[in-house]
Amino acid sequence: MGKIIALANQKGGVGKTTTTINLAASLAAQEKRVLVVDADPQANASSGLGVDIKILNSTIYECLINNIDPQIAILKTEMDGLFILPSHIDLVGAELEMISIPNRENILTKVLAPLKNEYDYILIDCSPSLGLITVNSLTAADSVIIPVQCEYFALEGISKLLNTIKIIKSKLNPGLEIEGFLLTMYDSRLRLAKQVSEEVKRHFQDLVFNTIIQRNVKLSEAPSYGTPVLLYDADSKGSVDYMQLALEIIQRNKK
Repeated sequence: MGKIIALANQKGGVGKTTTTINLAASLAAQEKRVLVVDADPQANASSGLGVDIKILNSTIYECLINNIDPQIAILKTEMDGLFILPSHIDLVGAELEMISIPNRENILTKVLAPLKNEYDYILIDCSPSLGLITVNSLTAADSVIIPVQCEYFALEGISKLLNTIKIIKSKLNPGLEIEGFLLTMYDSRLRLAKQVSEEVKRHFQDLVFNTIIQRNVKLSEAPSYGTPVLLYDADSKGSVDYMQLALEIIQRNKK
């Protein structure tokens, strides 16, 4: 049975979508069957994996609101073993529409439950907010990866997210675990980056991944070509870092 991992941080610009796309691609390169669930109305994970969001008939929105079979909406990507359940700007309105649905926090759980046996990993790219869709994502997930950028104010807002995780764990999803804190946008030339990285490790200790994602131009360029960095430039620092993260996650989940 596959593992559902949500990538969450209500702070924007921390590398959440970049991590979702490139971790998924790296896991697929390790011959894992991977599904990316784009739970962000901005749909950046969808376009970053080559999906033309303007011509979609079925997305995660239709799965949540109209109860359509997710198999209809899931698309193949250019990588073997890597699939995506795409998003659309319509998802912005989904939170309002979901309010009147009974058991509204569990809608995504029902959508993903039949898919767990088909994939080794299901990665949910959460939106940068703690709204109902993110609550649904955390309720459906087995664990959560929290990207933390190595910049000023890095820890700002994390206590709010941890509090949300605690509430969801106590009321909706007792099995939810923290997969790990992932340090992103690390620039070894900056003293601040080293200080932030040390601070995060001091706070969260063993929960911090050994792999650190370094700042990398190729990593920034790849999404504009609708492809993971692994296919854009396999030798780049960004590609190597995400492959290392994939191996670390596979290793952790063997234990």
